Amino acid sequence: MALPKILDDALDTLVVPGFSRIGYLVRAGQFDPLDHNALAGKTVVITGPTSGLGSAAAHQLAAMGADLILVGRSAEKLERTKSELVRGSETQNFQIVVADMGDLEAVRQASQLILKSTTTLHALIHNAGALLKTREVSPQGYEATIATQVLGPHQMTTDLLPLLRSSSGRVITVSSGGMYGATLTNAALNQSPEMLPAQYDGTRQYAIAKRIQVTLNEMWAIREPLVSFAAMHPGWADTPGVQESLPAFRRVMKPLLRSSEQGADTICWLASCSEKIDSGKFWCDRASRTTHRLSRTRKSDTPEARAALWKWCNERITQ
Repeated sequence: MALPKILDDALDTLVVPGFSRIGYLVRAGQFDPLDHNALAGKTVVITGPTSGLGSAAAHQLAAMGADLILVGRSAEKLERTKSELVRGSETQNFQIVVADMGDLEAVRQASQLILKSTTTLHALIHNAGALLKTREVSPQGYEATIATQVLGPHQMTTDLLPLLRSSSGRVITVSSGGMYGATLTNAALNQSPEMLPAQYDGTRQYAIAKRIQVTLNEMWAIREPLVSFAAMHPGWADTPGVQESLPAFRRVMKPLLRSSEQGADTICWLASCSEKIDSGKFWCDRASRTTHRLSRTRKSDTPEARAALWKWCNERITQ
């Protein structure tokens, strides 16, 4: 039985109860348990699986029987995570692929390894990302937040489309509620998604990247009808990323923060549910949510801005 919509909407509108542990606990009382056999024999790729939401998701996906391909920057951390995963059967397979999602050439090589290692792909989960305090650049010269959370995932999705199409696969992008405060930049008006050094603000850059993720999710859904696309936000979870990047926020909100497992629940639900999900939607706590709360962000989201964004991304990835 679903939570009454009026209560669910009220939690979401008030933000703090909806994004916090309170919202999860109220809604989770209505959730069906995740099916522990739902992913048996199915291959799932997940980026950023060594800590926080990614680690929680990887453990839950493994518990549901998934064959996992773990993509991350550190071979040591990937091996440690792999060793911690519990196999449900002797045939269950876990692999690691070392790649920095901000390095487009490394992403391209990782995609080729994945294409060689499996003939089917049930789900691709874009989870890797961090909120940077200072401006950094990728090996290709792009601002690191945009490179890791926009261009890298766009590259990998493009590369793995043959597998995703043939498998009727799913692409799940882990975004953030922080995107609600960000407008969609319009490259056609010389508005770059990459903030310049003089004006750089890591929190704002992160929000811009997360807004772009949600927009690209909608655009991919239109372009690729054989693949299901979903973006989600996990609410406010007490992850290592939050502890490091937002210490003041964590100090104030700690009693209300979700666990990583609670934040990762919708990722695993989207990956495992047997019902067909409307492609291109934005989710939190197993329900689709609005992508705009402010008139200024809605006004920025024009067909021209979307077309320019798609062109901007495609011009920068290695086709």
